[in-house]
Amino acid sequence: MSARGCSNYRCRMATTDPVPDALDPKEATAHTEASNSRAGDGLDLGDTDFDFASRGLVAQHPTGIIDGPLGPAWDIGHYGFITQGSDAPATVNPSLWRQAQLNQHHGLFQVDEGLWQVRGYDISNVTFIEGETGWVIIDPLTTAATAAAALELANTHLGERPVKAVIYTHSHSDHYGGVLGVTSPEAVAAGEVDIIAPDGFLKEVTSEFIVAGQAMGERAFYQFGILLPKGPKGQVDAGLGMGIPISYSDLIAPTIDISATGEERVVDGVRIIFQNTPDAEAKAEMMFFFPDKGWLCTAENCTHTMHNLIPFRGAQARNSLAWSKYISEALQMWGGEATLMFASHHWPRWGNDVVIDFLERQRDLYRWMHDQTMRLAGRGLVAAEIAEELELPAAFLEQSHTRGYYGSLPHNVKAIYQYYLSWYDANPAHLWSHPPTEAGRRYVEFMGGADELLAKARASFDDGDYRWVCEVVNHLVFADPDNHEARALQADALEQLGYQSESATWRNAYLAGAGELRSGGHPPIPRRRGLLAAVSLEQTIDAMGVRLLSDRVVGLRSTVNLTLSDTGERGVLGLSNHALNLVPDDHNSNADCTVTMSKETLDDVVLGETDVEAALGQMIIEGDVAALRSILDNLDHHDDGFRIVLP
Repeated sequence: MSARGCSNYRCRMATTDPVPDALDPKEATAHTEASNSRAGDGLDLGDTDFDFASRGLVAQHPTGIIDGPLGPAWDIGHYGFITQGSDAPATVNPSLWRQAQLNQHHGLFQVDEGLWQVRGYDISNVTFIEGETGWVIIDPLTTAATAAAALELANTHLGERPVKAVIYTHSHSDHYGGVLGVTSPEAVAAGEVDIIAPDGFLKEVTSEFIVAGQAMGERAFYQFGILLPKGPKGQVDAGLGMGIPISYSDLIAPTIDISATGEERVVDGVRIIFQNTPDAEAKAEMMFFFPDKGWLCTAENCTHTMHNLIPFRGAQARNSLAWSKYISEALQMWGGEATLMFASHHWPRWGNDVVIDFLERQRDLYRWMHDQTMRLAGRGLVAAEIAEELELPAAFLEQSHTRGYYGSLPHNVKAIYQYYLSWYDANPAHLWSHPPTEAGRRYVEFMGGADELLAKARASFDDGDYRWVCEVVNHLVFADPDNHEARALQADALEQLGYQSESATWRNAYLAGAGELRSGGHPPIPRRRGLLAAVSLEQTIDAMGVRLLSDRVVGLRSTVNLTLSDTGERGVLGLSNHALNLVPDDHNSNADCTVTMSKETLDDVVLGETDVEAALGQMIIEGDVAALRSILDNLDHHDDGFRIVLP
């Protein structure tokens, strides 16, 4: 790729030099020890969660190590430092340590007669329901490796059954990415297996994980602490589960879309009533009830944590008011009948009274955050001010499932503000701020230079004011990324904030930032984006469009008729005014050329997995091939990742 392809400094992934003698994590400071001691005082959330998390264990994976194409996809032994009943180390918030102990319960669990879950070998759960002739599977995990291991565990201990249906509860990859571990495209195409998903599922997969996938994937390393060592000074949990498996995600397109709340289907003899919940935890999501059993599946709308309204990996802001109302709707429809609730993460809850109390608190949590944020916004407070003003009431602090292990109140407040009022706080001083490097240079100069800034920042560190240290030293790091003293100090401050965090995602982000500052960045991570194969021509062109090198197509115009030989889809692909566009289901008689190719060839071109010359040899082209090349020769395939806390 030419330098013009991406002139922004963050697009160049070459790591900078590590900070000498500063790679190892530090101990907790006295300020952090005191903070965590205060967090543990009076932390009495009861034993019910532990009883529920361990209930019904049938068997565990024989080794806890699940192999994948990149090496071990999962190794439960990495979390052996978390022992049941132990006190939190000084470097871990006691409340988060408790959540990690709960998430550590792993194996095949019987939830009810005919209902089992495999938990603890992925961040998400996979649920197995005994149908009339085979398995009905809910959410086949993140990767084929972990999903296949879970299916084998179920078949080994419960009797082997064919897979008859797979239900995706929503459009996040930890709930569909392992589908090739439980079935195949051939079985689905033959009608042997149904794939059931909420309305709009493929559209939202495309938006989040294909169009935004490159940026989102890099940010996810921070959210989940994927590159952090496991241990009391590193990654201990991910809030929703222990962590993310190291392998690839794939996708088979749904064969059945659930389009309306109240829709009822019989899936391999199992009666299910669905509730669509778009714009809650995911843009496309559904909960559902089993009326003959009294089971309620809450997908990821209700789990054992306050969820986030914008994940750190990035996404569109979620609608907390709608989220609350969907939970209320589920209570109205099924609250009187539900004797069991289970979700796509964490452990189930049993008993009608228990289920109702759980749902009511979850409902009220999202409504309280929404209403109080907008109340204060109406008084003129901006997002950062509201986040400092609001504190969780005791009704939420006294239950673990309404505490912030994955989401958190401060960043959820900011998400609600963004949802209604955008990123802009209406202060024109913030309308056109300088980018980080330029702002850093100016701040350092105003503060009297690097030495003066560092001296004051060290004093703030000694006072335990780690938030301020991170904010002020960040300017020096961006002004001079080779200043090792600045990087080391900011890393130390981020680390202490991580040690103090109740939220696993906050801890992971802080510690990942410290690691990048000390090491200088990480090498490229092997990636495979196997999701394009399952989406439409239009969605594939959306992915192509965000790869167009705009400055290399100045003045170029072309019109290309496309036909996909294997799917039968067609459309008119256009290049004009530095942008791509597609008219689906049409051909233009005045097009510059007409091209027939397979969907696989198109996917390879979009992802840069084949060069243009090789791809052209797999196409049938009528007309001016230069019109096609004006597009294909100008796609950006820079997939090496980027730094975040370093310029």
